[in-house]
Amino acid sequence: MSDTVLTRRQASDAVTGLGWRLVLGELQAVVPVAAPAQGVDVAARAVAAAGPGDDHHLHLDLRADRVLLTVRRPGSRPAAAETALAARVSAALGEAGYTIDAAAGPERAVQALEIAIDALDIAAVRPFWQAVLGYVPEPDGSLADPYGQGPAVWFQQLDAPRPQRNRIHLDVSVPHDEADRRVAAALAAGGRIVFDGEMPAFRVLADAEGNEACVTTWQGRD
Repeated sequence: MSDTVLTRRQASDAVTGLGWRLVLGELQAVVPVAAPAQGVDVAARAVAAAGPGDDHHLHLDLRADRVLLTVRRPGSRPAAAETALAARVSAALGEAGYTIDAAAGPERAVQALEIAIDALDIAAVRPFWQAVLGYVPEPDGSLADPYGQGPAVWFQQLDAPRPQRNRIHLDVSVPHDEADRRVAAALAAGGRIVFDGEMPAFRVLADAEGNEACVTTWQGRD
């Protein structure tokens, strides 16, 4: 299978029609199930479809009513191999009568959450966050939960102190076709747009007291 790394648009186009979405460099989809036993069946079929050569790229999160499927290529955007893996999993589960979608239910679509910490001296603060969270360092300087349960933490370089602003914000990465709905919901809930000059890549929102969150997509980054 090809190791050619795809552009974000190529990866998204390759899997969107299969029910998957590209979110923060990963391919994600959800399979609704009626009981945990069905979830186990979904997992077994997905692993079998992946095969022994690619099953380490497939990550499964089993819940009582759904299975979250994630295909990731460590340290890189998806390659043709990962989109082909997603296609095989979709085909195998579809043949078994399962539905694959990017929506986790009526509440929201798939997403990925990151915590961004502004710092003047990143090297001085990173060890604290690594220790207090029990995380491990990533090659790009961010921190990750070794069990994949919590959000990643990355550090944004400051060039001057900014005591007047909250220096920790959330990055909420959503599917490209979910971003407008999510932003609209946040605005309806009392939020405001702080910055939208880089959309569709990201928009900065704030709550009524100025605490910020970025709604981000893969778009505008190739």
